[in-house]
Amino acid sequence: MDTQPLSPAQTTWMTKVTMGTATLGLHWAVLLLPLMVFGVPTEEPTSGEAVASNLPGGCRWCCDPEDSLTPADAADVFPASLSGLPYVLPEVRPYINITILKGDKGDRGPLGIPGKPGKEGPRGDRGPQGTKGAKGQAGSPGGPCQTRFSAFSVGRKTALHSSEDFQPLIFDTVFVNPDGHFDMAAGHFVAPLRGLYFFSLNVHSWNFKETYVHVVHNDEAAVILYAQPSGRSIMQSQSVMLALAPGHRVWVRLFRRERENAVYSDDVDTYITFSGHLIKPEDD
Repeated sequence: MDTQPLSPAQTTWMTKVTMGTATLGLHWAVLLLPLMVFGVPTEEPTSGEAVASNLPGGCRWCCDPEDSLTPADAADVFPASLSGLPYVLPEVRPYINITILKGDKGDRGPLGIPGKPGKEGPRGDRGPQGTKGAKGQAGSPGGPCQTRFSAFSVGRKTALHSSEDFQPLIFDTVFVNPDGHFDMAAGHFVAPLRGLYFFSLNVHSWNFKETYVHVVHNDEAAVILYAQPSGRSIMQSQSVMLALAPGHRVWVRLFRRERENAVYSDDVDTYITFSGHLIKPEDD
């Protein structure tokens, strides 16, 4: 094939094109050289990792086919360990803003089981006195009033000699018997309430005669008043406290033994007295 020689103008133009292309290629080489030498960093290096300044195996063009890189060259260009890289890989830590994920406030849950009570604390100060409350309604009427007392005092103005058997001492003078609890005809006091009662007996003995008197609770002698025969007559007394139930009787009797038994009195003065009263009802 025949070629025509270039003219001086064509030679000059071709020279300029060649030089421009070389210059442009040189500029691209300068720009791409760091990328080919060091590679494009994708992550910051981890702390404490140092790498070599040059990759083994030389530089490669980005347009080279992948299969032209042998496994040995790939091992040299991309080492298995990243400790040879010239930069530090960054530590990726994901961060989630919880505030933007927070929902609305929910409903209040059910009340839990109460815990064990704690220790009792010290007693507090007394508070101020409150206002007076309104008057309440009247209650239902109560039961009928019951007698809460009992008393009597009787006397005898007539002397008495005992018979062969027990002989009740009958009284003919009333000092106190407001509710009639002492039966003057029988000479008995009849208890209206259950409780404690006090009784007192006073008699005057007869000269040279025995004085033997019982204070009787129902049918049994509770206490004895006794005086031996003497040339002088004297006053004798006896007292006793008894627990009685309603209907119980207390009375006085004379009893004759071997000697004559008598008590003295006259129409002018009262020498014989018998008294009693309720001290305390049982239900108080």
